[in-house]
Amino acid sequence: MDNHWLRRLQIILGLIFFCFQGFARNLAEDLHALDLIAEVIDLKDYDPEDSLSDECTSKAICVFLLATYTDGLPTENAEWFCKWLEEASTDFRYGQTYLKGMRYAVFGLGNSVYTGHYNTVSKNVDKWLWMLSAARILTRGEGDANVVKSRHGSLEADFGSWKARLLKRLEALVRGEKKACSGKCKKGTCKSKGKGKVLEQSEHHSSEQLMETSSDAESATGEEADHRSVVDMEDLGNVMNLMRKAKVEDSRQELKRRKSEEEEHREMITPALREALTKQGYKLIGSHSGVKLCRWTKSMLRGRGGCYKHTFYGIESHRCMEATPSLACANKCVFCWRHHTNPVGTEWRWKMDPPEIILQEALQNHQNMIKQFRGVPGVRPERFEEGLTAKHCALSLVGEPIMYPEINAFIRLLHRQRISSFLVTNAQFPEEIRSLVPVTQLYVSVDASTKDSLKKIDRPLFKDFWQRFLDSLKALGEKQQRTVYRLTLVKAWNVDELKAYADLISLGQPDFIEVKGVTYCGESSASNLTMANVPWHEEVVHFVRQLADLLPDYDIASEHEHSNCLLIAHRKFNVEGQWWTWIDYERFQEFAQLYEESGGQRTFSAEDYMARTPDWALFGAKERGFDPADTRFQRKNKTKDISGC
Repeated sequence: MDNHWLRRLQIILGLIFFCFQGFARNLAEDLHALDLIAEVIDLKDYDPEDSLSDECTSKAICVFLLATYTDGLPTENAEWFCKWLEEASTDFRYGQTYLKGMRYAVFGLGNSVYTGHYNTVSKNVDKWLWMLSAARILTRGEGDANVVKSRHGSLEADFGSWKARLLKRLEALVRGEKKACSGKCKKGTCKSKGKGKVLEQSEHHSSEQLMETSSDAESATGEEADHRSVVDMEDLGNVMNLMRKAKVEDSRQELKRRKSEEEEHREMITPALREALTKQGYKLIGSHSGVKLCRWTKSMLRGRGGCYKHTFYGIESHRCMEATPSLACANKCVFCWRHHTNPVGTEWRWKMDPPEIILQEALQNHQNMIKQFRGVPGVRPERFEEGLTAKHCALSLVGEPIMYPEINAFIRLLHRQRISSFLVTNAQFPEEIRSLVPVTQLYVSVDASTKDSLKKIDRPLFKDFWQRFLDSLKALGEKQQRTVYRLTLVKAWNVDELKAYADLISLGQPDFIEVKGVTYCGESSASNLTMANVPWHEEVVHFVRQLADLLPDYDIASEHEHSNCLLIAHRKFNVEGQWWTWIDYERFQEFAQLYEESGGQRTFSAEDYMARTPDWALFGAKERGFDPADTRFQRKNKTKDISGC
């Protein structure tokens, strides 16, 4: 459909992940349905110096889809465009009317948990284009990857809402309407129906162009209001006062809206999040918890070997329940194998379910998943019967379990049912670590050893993340029960920081140090991690040997080759030449019960419930951590398996 006002559209992408590019493809398909020519262009192939000025006379509309990346920076393919546009917007040689005649719309993709950098790239590009006199055809849209704060429940839904308004606006332009209405409508009734006179662009500059509109949260009437571009000097003061009052009022309304949302105590699991996690195999519990069957549980049911915790600590993998009372996390780690479908936050601000209900439903869901293996070929009958009763709970499924305000009550309930507790925290909540009741084994994830590399790998939400990290390690060192540092090696990211790792170990003095190669879990919309970042097992062994040489009180105790994982243990667990890294679970339960009955007066230490490590689990044994009671299973056409739990 050819017309005087609109010939074609260019969808220009400043995105990095393939899944986001689907937004552009969907938009292009919808535009084709309107008989409009749509071209999708990557910003790395778009030279702003040569191309932007052409847009002023091309009768095209440029639709920018822009993501905000780490620290509020543009994606790599958009760096040059943003740098050039920023400089041009303040360069007198271009002039304030350099892009007069260009028409555009901007949609930003970001995550509101990064409050200081939320959608800054789209905001800046929108502002710089406006400063050069380009004309918006629609208010800037914002997509929020934080499902808790997303206006429509998900990033996709945010884009869908904005796209619908964009298409409606384009239909109006196709009909030759310069403005949808006069902007003088009241109470939602348009008074300019049938009176839509086409206005030349040079005759006006909308109020939206006089004052930058921050997002599609603002009213459309302001966007569509018609004003003269020339303001008398004596009226300029009044105009500026009105603008300032409007901004103040908008700020008040925004604060009021946010406060209202917080008071509502929204559920953590939104419908969109529930759908995404359910597809991944999670059994969701209440409004913020979940349970999932670990692949090692399935493996040990069939006699094909247990996880590294079985080798290192004597866990019965077929009796281990992997769960979490909090799907939320305070980090967005690049290697997160849940692909960041879970919510993020720095504090608990959701509706809270009681620990009794969470545990009851977790055990029921876990048992139901085990029951599905009844009659499956290879499943050992005795292990199937044992698996119906959970004996261990790994609180490491997803999120940050220590964020759950009733975590201590939940742990006590586990112990009362004689279920051991293995709790993993991301070292961002030091006070919660200090107030934690005794757990069977307490982990902190030590994903990097310097401030810069931790920020790059974990991408924490807290601005004081490094101090919190160090305080968490100190808090771990104050614990009397078993403590573990969990190191995840990411090749080319953190494998060259041996001395810094050694310094962190001296800070927290953990009982054990697990060193594991990162597991690649496929393409993620939140990370550019690839198989090239996965170290071979021999490379992990080499790193561990070097690290152990720097630690006079530690030595290599165990290995689980199949999980690409090794265990460094404090030498206090080496008794008369024998390693005692395994756990006497019954003795732990006895001590935990005494601790509770005495109101915390009867304390106990890690040495009180240690057990001897079998020979096959020791580092250097020919089994390399595989239990000889089971049968090693090799997948066809797969010579090496370096994945782990």
